[in-house]
Amino acid sequence: MDSLDTRARVSGLLYLAVCVLGPVRLAYIPSVLFVAANAAATARNIAAHEGLMRIGIFCDLAVSTTEIFLVLALYRLLRDVNAWLATVMVVLGLMDVPIYFMNTANDFGAILFARGSDFVAAFEQAQRDAMTMLFLSFHQYGTLINDVFFGLWLVPLGMLVYRSRFLPRALGVWLVLNGFAYLAENIAGLFFRQYAPLVANIIIPLQLGEVVFALWLLVIGAKPKARIGQTPAT
Repeated sequence: MDSLDTRARVSGLLYLAVCVLGPVRLAYIPSVLFVAANAAATARNIAAHEGLMRIGIFCDLAVSTTEIFLVLALYRLLRDVNAWLATVMVVLGLMDVPIYFMNTANDFGAILFARGSDFVAAFEQAQRDAMTMLFLSFHQYGTLINDVFFGLWLVPLGMLVYRSRFLPRALGVWLVLNGFAYLAENIAGLFFRQYAPLVANIIIPLQLGEVVFALWLLVIGAKPKARIGQTPAT
């Protein structure tokens, strides 16, 4: 049955999958394998745990693929609230998908140089280590670029949630703030790199908005409110 509540729960399931898989490559793998300012140690870790790096690539591919269906599911859920805002949400929500896909190529490059096999063996060890870090840096900047779209698409989404009569307005406000948090992270990464870690820590509470929204959709669903003067149908 294609009810409003069913659409909400499907959207919540897809969104929760994105929230669970996304941090694997964004946060977990860097904390385990990457050593700051030490290309040799990072390359050794990647070579020793190539399978973990490939899991990160798989998670990125899964997130970007799932995001396509998530954006379309949210469009079906919210298009009757405001069709124009819903269309803007779809356009901005899909913009990061091709960047996500292309960014995985940087991780493949890092693996090739860290492993040092085949034609890459023609490079000196120090050169391979440096190239490994270069590809990881490219991936990091690709993520920084995506922060723009991570943030922008949440603004129309939050506005739609706020205007709807079947989701809490507080969630809509939280999503908009979550969007601005991503934009702040992007600006800090571009212009104030020395403050980027501080900004990342400050905005953590705001970035939980997506997780709470996903859980609300999945667990609570959509509960339409009766308009003033309207009595529930029997």
